[in-house]
Parts: sequence; C-alpha cells; structure tokens
Amino acid sequence: MNREYVLVVGSAVLEFSGKSPDRIRTGKRQFGHVHCSVSGVARNIAENLARLEIETFLLSAVGEDDFGQHLVHQSAGAGIHCNHILRVSGVQTATSLILLQSQDKTTRLDDLAIMEYLDSDYLIEHEWLFEKAALIVIDATLQEEALDTLFELAVRHDVRVCADPTSPLMANRLCRYIPNLYLIVPNASETASLCDLDEPATERDQAISTAQHLVNLGANVAVVTLGEQGLAYADSSGGGYIRAVHTEVIDTSGAGDAFSGAAIFGILNDVPIDEAMRLGVTAASLTLASEQTVLPTLSQELLYDELSA
Repeated sequence: MNREYVLVVGSAVLEFSGKSPDRIRTGKRQFGHVHCSVSGVARNIAENLARLEIETFLLSAVGEDDFGQHLVHQSAGAGIHCNHILRVSGVQTATSLILLQSQDKTTRLDDLAIMEYLDSDYLIEHEWLFEKAALIVIDATLQEEALDTLFELAVRHDVRVCADPTSPLMANRLCRYIPNLYLIVPNASETASLCDLDEPATERDQAISTAQHLVNLGANVAVVTLGEQGLAYADSSGGGYIRAVHTEVIDTSGAGDAFSGAAIFGILNDVPIDEAMRLGVTAASLTLASEQTVLPTLSQELLYDELSA
C-alpha cells in the first residue's frame, strides 16, 4: 500500500430530520416529513472522497446495535474502507435529531457519547494507517487526548492534516492545533470559537480577513463558508472570495462536508487553490439539491461537468 489513500477520523452518525409544511407549534402534534440518513461530518467527508474515487479509510466508533450495523453497511457500500471502525457494546451508536423549521432556523440534538471510545489507544493501534496516508481528515468530535495523539502520529509520519470544526461548541478544541493544520474549514458561526472574535465572520470582507488570520496563526489554507453568500479563503499568497452557486435547496445537511471532500480531492490532485475551492462549491451546491447527506450520484465526471457548466 503506498501513499494514495486518505485517512478520515471522527464521527459516524445516524441522522433523523423532520420538517413540516406548517409553522412548528410547541406541544402540538403535526404532520410532516421525517427522513433518516447516514451522516457524521467525518463519515460524510469520507463518502464524498470515496465517490470521487479517492481510496479512503474511516476510523470511527459505532455501537453493536442496528444503527451501527446500518451505518457501517451503507458506508462500506459507498466505497469507504470500514474494517477498522470500532464496535462498542452497551453504548448507542451516535445519533442526531434535527427539526427543520426553515432554511435559516433549525433545532438540533446530538448524542455523541460514543466518541469517547475513539481514544488514544485506538489511534495508536492503527498507527500503521497513519504511516502511509497521503492526508488525514478529522472532525472536532475527537476528545483532547485523542487529538493530542493524532497530531503526534501525523508529525511522526509527516502527514498533512485537514480539519472541520464541526460545530461552534466543538470548534475551540482545534484552536491549539491550528499551526499543525494544512486545511481548516469553519463556517461563519464557528469562526468566533476559533479566532476569539466578538461576532462570527458573516460578511465577505470579514470572512476574508478571518481566513487570512487563520493562515497567520499557522494553517496553510483556511476557508470560511458563508452559506448562500459563498465562501472566503486564504493561503500564504493572499485571500479570495467565491460566490455560491444558485441552487434550489432541498436539505442543507451535508453540504459543508461535500465542500470539504471535493476541495480535498482538488488538493490531492495538486490543482490551484482557487480551482479546489470551486470544486468544493460545486459539490456543495449539488448536495443542497438532494435530500441525502451525500449525493449518491457524485462522481468526478459530474463534478467537472457542473464546474464547467
């Protein structure tokens, strides 16, 4: 095995989302649509990479329950190497419950207790995967001890690390590791935790400045995603901005993970940074138009067809 695969480390989640055509009323029983998807930031990025024909290994944890079996089966079916996912007895597989009230307003409840089992011992046991990885991708569901070990292994084996801050509550776990990151992709609401800002970077110029600040802190490439406004990015050569692709939004879940997966695909293929960003924006727009957290039809051909359209 040579350095041609990506090692993804982090959450695998079964996600339940519900929405109603009517305004949500507390305490009232309402009719609506409930959807179940395999998800998790790390797992979603891994699937996007696999569908783009990048060999991808996933290190995560699931329970010895039906949810866990379903997650592993679906992920392996999408092309992810799942043989080394930890199975934990007596603990429920990670789940998320999302109530979609509008495109801009959601209520989310996450049960990620199982991530405590993705610890240093587990990572050290799989050090051989770090040794020959072309790139490591993580989300911020990892505990501090596990993060310390992961970055020690990455340095030992000279492997670049890309990170998704996952949520505003978890983003600050990555602050001390920013100098060790090749790529970091926060959204606007996560930037305050990463950069110690009084307010999130929600405007174009502020987002470009924040991306540049993350580079000044040590990241090689930083991206601040702004939803329907597009994204700002920066590297050592300067900063830039890309508008979002106009899309009829079906579901926002997984769009950021699609961006990360496609941008990392570009990085692995040594494309210019602005093209990697455009690949990411294109993948995100395609995912927004799907109910699935990862577009089942995603491929290199579709990505480049839409990119040039």
